[in-house]
Amino acid sequence: MKIHKEGYTIILVSLLIAAGIYTLNHLFLCQYPIFYWLVNAFIIVMLYLVIQFFRVPTRTSPTGDNLIICPADGKVVVIEEVEETEYFKDKRIQISIFMSPLNVHANWNPISGITKYYKYHPGKFLVAWHPKSSTENERSTVVTQHKNGQEVLFRQVAGAVARRIVCYAKKDQQVNAGSEFGFIKFGSRIDVFLPIGTELNINIDDVVQGKTTVIGQLK
Repeated sequence: MKIHKEGYTIILVSLLIAAGIYTLNHLFLCQYPIFYWLVNAFIIVMLYLVIQFFRVPTRTSPTGDNLIICPADGKVVVIEEVEETEYFKDKRIQISIFMSPLNVHANWNPISGITKYYKYHPGKFLVAWHPKSSTENERSTVVTQHKNGQEVLFRQVAGAVARRIVCYAKKDQQVNAGSEFGFIKFGSRIDVFLPIGTELNINIDDVVQGKTTVIGQLK
């Protein structure tokens, strides 16, 4: 287990705020034990939640040329055939994974290959499960081309709480399945668009784990 680099500043600021609250608490509420310990409990819970949000557990990805690795922790909320309008402009299988604030929020490449497309879109902050969040919210879109020529599009989508998307993708970069490509701060979702006919290993409402769950296999 390690702490993600995107959390260093936020954790440091949280520690400083916690230290300030503790100092004031110690100065003014010592003579009121119930309030004193309630405030201390609040400080501990706050720090725990902030630190655990930026945790990145040590995981090993399954191996296999055509495997599609889950890009994020969370719950599968969408599996449907849709018209993908940004890049492919044809029908694809959309898989959407909702990430709660308690999930690990690092994001991993679903397949190995070459990054063919990357684009950041400013936008709204609708709740992450809203049907229009995939096309109207702040988001980053990445397309990776597998060595067999097939392409997979995956998209980080901000939510009502998540307002900071970090994406490390670069066009023409070689990536490996299970390598990290980004991070989303607080609740959000990831959309994955797969070729029609892709063999899927997941179902609606499945709880999946980034970097380890196999969501499907390219044909």
